[in-house]
Amino acid sequence: MKQLIIGLLTVLSTTTVYAQENDKSITIKTDSGEEEVIDLPEGMLSDTDSLYLDWLSRNYIEIGENCTATAENPVVSDSVYIARLQRIPAIIEMPYNEIVRKLIDLYATKLRQKVAIMLSACNFYMPIFEEALDLYDLPLELKYLPVVESALNPTAVSRQGATGLWQFMLSTAKIYGLKTNSLVDERRDPLKSTRAAARYLKDLYDIYHDWNLVLAAYNCGPGTINKAIRRAGGEKDFWSIYNYLPRETRAYVPGFIAVNYIMTYYCEHNISPLKMTLPENTDTIHINKNLNLNQISAVCDINIEELRALNPELKRDIIPGNEATYVLRLPTSKTSCFIEYEDSIYNYKPEVYQNRRAVAKITTSNKSNSSGNPVYYKIKSGDTLGGIAQKYGVSVSQLRRLNGIKGSNIRAGKSIRIR
Repeated sequence: MKQLIIGLLTVLSTTTVYAQENDKSITIKTDSGEEEVIDLPEGMLSDTDSLYLDWLSRNYIEIGENCTATAENPVVSDSVYIARLQRIPAIIEMPYNEIVRKLIDLYATKLRQKVAIMLSACNFYMPIFEEALDLYDLPLELKYLPVVESALNPTAVSRQGATGLWQFMLSTAKIYGLKTNSLVDERRDPLKSTRAAARYLKDLYDIYHDWNLVLAAYNCGPGTINKAIRRAGGEKDFWSIYNYLPRETRAYVPGFIAVNYIMTYYCEHNISPLKMTLPENTDTIHINKNLNLNQISAVCDINIEELRALNPELKRDIIPGNEATYVLRLPTSKTSCFIEYEDSIYNYKPEVYQNRRAVAKITTSNKSNSSGNPVYYKIKSGDTLGGIAQKYGVSVSQLRRLNGIKGSNIRAGKSIRIR
């Protein structure tokens, strides 16, 4: 045991975390006196209070009773942290060091309300994550990766444009078959994005055969990891290439370890999960015509925010059923309403919600000549070629060509051909 503890604590043994400068980074100080700033993963950056109020305003959560919730975070020794991390039934290595401790402390103190919210969301998302990870024979502890990536927010968008629970960039999403257009972004679809993320993680593991490197590559891209490996002399270990990684990636693997810890031992830190009031049971309906969520909401008396939460991939509330059969998720208790009143739903205020024209009628003016016959105009006193051309929407050169006019002189009483 002594050898194990020494081995774990020698990681980054030349650095000490001494301050958290702001909400977006932590600063470490090396034994040589140099300061280094490490950016926090974006899943740790969203404002806790506004997120909490947002959830409350949508009436999604109520206080749970799983653990005793207090504002006090108990003091935990290094040895207890190490022992708890080692007890997590995981394939992925989860060593302990001061950066891991700092991030655990951040979740257990400043972000404890956010942890309570994410614990409630786990009830909805974790079965989806676990099923996909099991399907591709991946470590189940990866189910907490979206906590680091997006704080379990399916509509989260990073500074770089990565979107969804798994924070897919558009280019990577296309490679893994996720569709994105003006109406639908499947990066925000919990089921489809999770399957895609599982395939991506499996592909990364086939490259590196080391889960910590896979996590780092998921964050900053394989190209950046390969460059760091070359700069580290070929070392293929996260902690060996640590100093060659981007600032956020340096905190990414420690953040993943910290998340696995806090989502496992939240009760020991007096954090109580919040109970989500989103429906536990949902069902799917196949939509074959264009439809708007507001039409379903009005006819079946479903809260529009609940519909959006169950179908976060819809960017504009519009279901593009005429493109292909679309699978809509509804509370199980409301599927019978949809089936019974389907015609009423489609016919509810179509002038408001289905007002896109399939065919547009072109309005012609009496200046136009749809018959193809020549059009003539009798010149009046004061008329000019330019004025006549402007009146009929033609050019002066066309009038000259059609009437054999070389200059600009025209005579009142004569007829001039327009077309």
